Amino acid sequence: MKMNHQLFCGIFFMIGCITGLWSQEEGKFKSISIKALSGAHLYSGQDLNDKVNYGYGALDIRFAWQPSNADQWSRETGFAAYGVGYYTANIGDPQVFGNPHALYGFVNFFLSKPHRRNVLEISPALGLTYNLEPFNEESNPLNDAIGARMAVYFNVNFGGAWKLNREIDLLYGIDFTHYSNGRTYTPNYGLNLFGLNLGMRYHFNQLQKELDRDPYTTTVVSSRFLRPERPKSEKNPYNNSVDIYLAVGTVQNYIDQGTDLRYGTFSGVVDYRRYFNRMHGLTTGMDLFYDNSLAESYPDSKDRYLIGVHAGYDFMFWRLNIRVQLGTYLTDDRMKDNLFIRPAIQYEISKRFFAQLGLKTRNGAGADWIEFGVGWKPFEW
Repeated sequence: MKMNHQLFCGIFFMIGCITGLWSQEEGKFKSISIKALSGAHLYSGQDLNDKVNYGYGALDIRFAWQPSNADQWSRETGFAAYGVGYYTANIGDPQVFGNPHALYGFVNFFLSKPHRRNVLEISPALGLTYNLEPFNEESNPLNDAIGARMAVYFNVNFGGAWKLNREIDLLYGIDFTHYSNGRTYTPNYGLNLFGLNLGMRYHFNQLQKELDRDPYTTTVVSSRFLRPERPKSEKNPYNNSVDIYLAVGTVQNYIDQGTDLRYGTFSGVVDYRRYFNRMHGLTTGMDLFYDNSLAESYPDSKDRYLIGVHAGYDFMFWRLNIRVQLGTYLTDDRMKDNLFIRPAIQYEISKRFFAQLGLKTRNGAGADWIEFGVGWKPFEW
């Protein structure tokens, strides 16, 4: 199976982090949701225009835990729910695209006050898409979007939940879905799906079976957790830190698509991070990159180094940190364009050490490589 082992381990590590949030017994409030999704492709390639004209349809099933203990991070995030999900879609001709499925972890942040009948929500999700039909020079030459049978699954949904009754919500929203392997295999224009969704969510409380298992009982516990108002975010114990981050990756050039020829990459980062509180911060720093896939154009290995600078925003909750950084090169950009972006998710292993999975881009939002590495905070004040 064409799937980079490092990418596979990194994604499942981050899914484990997400689904491990607040893992202690916290009230046993849970929910199951099912949604139908439909919309259009946002395609940036060249050969699939006729294949993406009919849009897509998908089914999404989620199981969520709702924390109810008033610990620090539950309060900070407004008692955000978290869980695991399964996704299956028909995105076009299965002989070209395959029949994609995905497994993922997600967090559901509530944007409205707890007592509202209609609650606005935003839910980012990260996982793995599988059962794709990759590019093949002989059997599938049109697929310039995906070069491997597995890819990163990313989804963000913005919508609402209308409380129909004691247990059931009507769900509606808009969402964006992205499949990509980050140039781990080429071609890799990626698949971007944007559309509407509609569904239902059922809430239940496991304490009910401990209280009374009679199906006709009138002695019931609440099936929903009534969230308290979210307090003002607490000040971080320290205001500043210096972070050092080292990461590796592996990529394939487009000229080598359909082969097993690969190249290693390296990212070294020194960051200054300013914390406004426990959830929000800004970073600025310097990058040292080494891209061995430049060997064909730059035979001298010293010409495969690039030096950059960046600035970014961090959204922090529990042990996780969602990061977005924008950067540019101080050296020649080696045909990568001046702008690079690094979206990433970071997991705090301990007070001083962290692991991070990110995507470095080129030519704006085009994938350059996926990087997986570890970091150290030598200074905090």
